[in-house]
Amino acid sequence: MKKIAAYLSNHIIASTVIFLWIKTVLVTLFCFDVTIVSWLDVVLLIISPIGTLMLFIGISFLFSKRVHPISLMVIYVLVTGILYANLLYYRFYIDFVTVSVLLQLNNVGGLGPSTVELLSPFDILIFIDIFVVGFLIFSMRKKRKQLMMPGKKKYALSGLALIAVTIGLSVLQNPHILETEYNREQLVDSLGLYNYQIVNMIYGVKAPIEKALSNEADAQAVNSYIQNNDKEQSDLFGIAKGKNVVLISLESTQNFVINETVNREEITPFLNDLIKDSYYFSNIYDQTAQGKTSDAEFMVDTGLYPMPSGSVFVRRPENNFQSLPLILKENGDYKAYTFHGNDAEFWNRDQMYRTLGYEHFYAKQNYDVTEENSINYGIKDIPFFEQSMDDLAALPEPYMAKFITLSNHFPFLLDEEDQMIEQADTEEGVVNRYVTTVRYEDAALKRFFELLKEQGMYEDTLFVIYGDHYGISKKYEKGVHELLGQENTPLNHLNLQQVPLIIHMSGQKGRIIDTIGGEIDIRATILHLLGISPYQQTSFSHNLFSRDKDKPVIFRDGSMVARDYAYLDNLCYDRNSEQVVEGKKCSPYLDTVRKELQLSDDIIMGDLFRFID
Repeated sequence: MKKIAAYLSNHIIASTVIFLWIKTVLVTLFCFDVTIVSWLDVVLLIISPIGTLMLFIGISFLFSKRVHPISLMVIYVLVTGILYANLLYYRFYIDFVTVSVLLQLNNVGGLGPSTVELLSPFDILIFIDIFVVGFLIFSMRKKRKQLMMPGKKKYALSGLALIAVTIGLSVLQNPHILETEYNREQLVDSLGLYNYQIVNMIYGVKAPIEKALSNEADAQAVNSYIQNNDKEQSDLFGIAKGKNVVLISLESTQNFVINETVNREEITPFLNDLIKDSYYFSNIYDQTAQGKTSDAEFMVDTGLYPMPSGSVFVRRPENNFQSLPLILKENGDYKAYTFHGNDAEFWNRDQMYRTLGYEHFYAKQNYDVTEENSINYGIKDIPFFEQSMDDLAALPEPYMAKFITLSNHFPFLLDEEDQMIEQADTEEGVVNRYVTTVRYEDAALKRFFELLKEQGMYEDTLFVIYGDHYGISKKYEKGVHELLGQENTPLNHLNLQQVPLIIHMSGQKGRIIDTIGGEIDIRATILHLLGISPYQQTSFSHNLFSRDKDKPVIFRDGSMVARDYAYLDNLCYDRNSEQVVEGKKCSPYLDTVRKELQLSDDIIMGDLFRFID
């Protein structure tokens, strides 16, 4: 043991690189659910971290005449911190940390019950080597021995060469790898976690330059593509013309809860009844990215895709947009309002709502929030709707009012007196609690509709109710599979990304519409019902009553689902046989995916609406 310790101490630079390399490979392999389908995937998994780790560790000596022990230790801890931060983030979001997320950390949950739920007792294994390396470094320092330094030039060139080999093999594997910054999982699989972080920073630096270089020609290119999109109308065009519009964003609500029971009790009894007299879209997918609820709002308001990194609400609140409130104001003299029981600054909503054309934001300071009537991120849903009624009743008609619920938020905590259904009995406590918070949310909706009817505000209103994003992440999905009695397969995971969309008007007949679509399509569908021409829309939103059933629903990570095929985790699936098929079956759809994501990014990053009338 003494000989091993002496060897490690004498070769401390190599030892630190090896420790970090082994730790990174193990975490990537066992915790990040990487896709390995060929020998090249294995090679990239093994070699991708080494070059970057060498350069990181090299900071402690490459620019000086000796190795600095404190610098070496600080770098070692920071790299471990990057690895662990990505692990925690991945456990819930199935995504990787970006610079934009770090800059808006207060919007992704912070500390508290949400973070504690993600911790594991095995996490201590990630930090044990820090104490070993620290002991080796500082024991030599205590003995006044200078740490051995490798040849600088050879060391640096070796690190750069390994990075170059990694990039070369990644491009060989996927020629589009450096063009698809949004596919973070593939970037990490191919380039490695640390190279991905560097690439992400480069994209971040590039972002402000794009706006400065954008011009009217770029805007025209976007318009030309969008105007060629299918804009067929249905016989429902204009049936809600002039009605008030109430949008209700259901926090973390997935479609599997609709018509589902626990212990023979309905999870969503009110929504199940409402669907009978509504247009219920049963195949609508969550398309949000790192902005979660703010991304859902952004898609509904603008018909654009979320940003590949961070949230538009935080990163581009000063842009010009052709938003739903502004279109309704121009075409029907509507005024738009938002009701949400959280802080006005959360997700930078106070600024972004002004940009989007909302007249007023009724935020947390407008409600009587107490310890008894709040939980998680703000006021509970039932008092939220009850306290909103006076302000809603005072709005000038016609209006558009958006309500954003809060109670059904991870980690799905609820006071015992508010639990209206027994918890589910699965192996996942998160899933068991989720049932109770969804049931409470459903009761809150019932209460809201009762109040609207009591005050005569129900008859002349178009209601649009939708789930904003998934609530149960992949980490806890086995509990949902257990609840539903299904296998854990890629296509079942895809199906769990569906969110409910219910459009309701007084007196209408119920109808289930199974056309596939995404949250981005809600905007065009609302405008269609209000009788506003699709040719006035510069967006990627499609009217769900006439949407091409074979047009892909596009996800921010570059995956997609169409009528017969789905592209997930870089594999093409036949949705009928549920088998992996040759990639060329998905290629035409992926051309559309890359085109639309790029054009949407061009609009946002270049602020192209400043050139579009």
